[in-house]
This record gives sequence, structure tokens and C-alpha cells, in this order.
Amino acid sequence: MKGPLFYAKILLFGEYGIIKNSKGLSIPYNHYKGGLQIPESPTAAQLESHQHLVAFADYLKTLDPSLVTFDWTRFDADLAQKMVFESSIPQGYGVGSSGALVASIYEQYALNRITVLENLTPEKLQQLKTIFSAMESFFHGKSSGLDPLNSYLSIPILISSSQQIETTGLPSQNPKGKGAVFLLDSGQTGETAPMVAIFMENMKQEPFSKMMKEQFIKYTDNCVDAFLKGNFKSLYREVKQLSSLVLQNFSPMIPKQFVSLWQKGIETNSYYLKLCGSGGGGYILGFTEDFEKAQKELKDYSLQVVYNF
Repeated sequence: MKGPLFYAKILLFGEYGIIKNSKGLSIPYNHYKGGLQIPESPTAAQLESHQHLVAFADYLKTLDPSLVTFDWTRFDADLAQKMVFESSIPQGYGVGSSGALVASIYEQYALNRITVLENLTPEKLQQLKTIFSAMESFFHGKSSGLDPLNSYLSIPILISSSQQIETTGLPSQNPKGKGAVFLLDSGQTGETAPMVAIFMENMKQEPFSKMMKEQFIKYTDNCVDAFLKGNFKSLYREVKQLSSLVLQNFSPMIPKQFVSLWQKGIETNSYYLKLCGSGGGGYILGFTEDFEKAQKELKDYSLQVVYNF
């Protein structure tokens, strides 16, 4: 290994909303992880991964050196040895595969880097987010920088606005609790850039823009507040509102075969679904007050529990 492992992340709340200054809550998800590696005899897949890394390095050389600089002597030497990013994080699933890669490159090669051990003031967090935004834009065209930030720090991050982010604690999980936040595997990958482009186009329409300002952001903020306070009754009520709103207004982001499943959850109150990241595929986030019941309702799908309450 060339350095430490970095974990996947889950944006519990704030997808699309944080673009328009809603609150957001992002948590590390250590079920998946990745790290830099120099393989002894690289496979064909590893050689392909290496080529992506070379292209990424070429992009990083174009970044403003006043923002971030790298130790290119070491970086280029490791690339010459066919370095790869070995990862179990699924790509196109909304759990931060490129974020973990960005975090690992920054940790290993950035000069004068901000470390996890120092006093992480809001200014330093904002600076890290800006650096990571520029680095990760290689993958998505435009990045908030949140995924790499979460992966790098490996602690939950509360976004109060685009200019206000802080680390936060989560309410203790209840291992015996019946309620759960879970991931549902859609069985297909999604691409961030086209989904964000659709969203930005929709924002030009007055009804959609009004819905975002007056409803989506309000429900998202309420979800974040309720979750952090451990008020799960209130959370469940707010998630239902959010799930309904997404079903009505974000149809391109919901894979077609999941529309009826989404609707069924709202009608039966046995679970509520919401987007995990930009949508269009990958994982879908689920919330339920009775995981066993939700499992029966969703028996044809692969579920992973993220948090018990």
C-alpha cells in the first residue's frame, strides 16, 4: 500500500438542495474503501485503473499552484511503477468512489497539506473543500468537494450553507432498534454530470425553482435537524414529505422500474425512499421504522443497513 485507506461516504440529506444552500449531512460509510497501491504484476483491470490515474495526474498539473501543489517527483515516480487506486467502492453508485481517490492523492502527495490532526477551524474546512472541489471536478465537470472532504476526514460533516460547513457528531445508534436507514441497490450505475445538468435546466423554470425554495429546502433542513437531535418520529414524518416531493419533481433521477416501489412505500408507510447522491441509478436511500417489515416488502432487492435507530 502507498498510504492509508479512505472510506466511501453517504450524503444522507442535501442532494441537489446543497447546490441551492439547503442544509446537508454527509457521513462516512466504512463498508467500502480504497487506497493507492503499486501492484507487483498488474492485471489488465489494474493497468486500466493506472491509465485513469495518469490522466487525473495530468489534470492536477493544470490546477492553480496557489490553491494546491503536489510533490511531482514522488508522484511521477510512483506512477512510473504503475500505481493504481485499489477500491471496493462501486463507481456510479453515489457513495463517493472519486472522492476517496481524491482524498488519497491529496493525503499522499499534496505539499503543505491541512492534516486531520490539526485544529480544523471553519476556515480550514472551507479551504479543504475548495481544494477538493477543484481536484474532483476532473470526474464530474463540477464538484462541491464534499465527497473527498468526508472521505479525507472520515467524520460526519454538517453543511449549513455553501459557505458554512463543520464536523458534527451523530446520535448513538440503537443496535436493537427496529428503525433503519438503508441502501437499496438499483442494479444499475448512474452518472452525476447529466443528472446535475437536468437539475440546473429545471431550475430555470419558475415552478420548479419555487418548489426547491419553498418546499424541498425546508423539508431537507427539517430532516437534518431532526436526525441530529435524534428525533426519529419527526424525521420519519419529514422524510415522507421529501420522498413524495422527489417522486413528483425528480422523475429523470428515479430509475423507471423503481417509481411504483417508491409510491408503494409512501402509500403503505412501511418505508420511504429518497435519492442517494445525484440519482439516475446506483444506490437509493431508504428509511423505515420497521426494517424487518421493509425487508419483506423489498424482498426482491439487495438492502444494506447504514444506521439503526
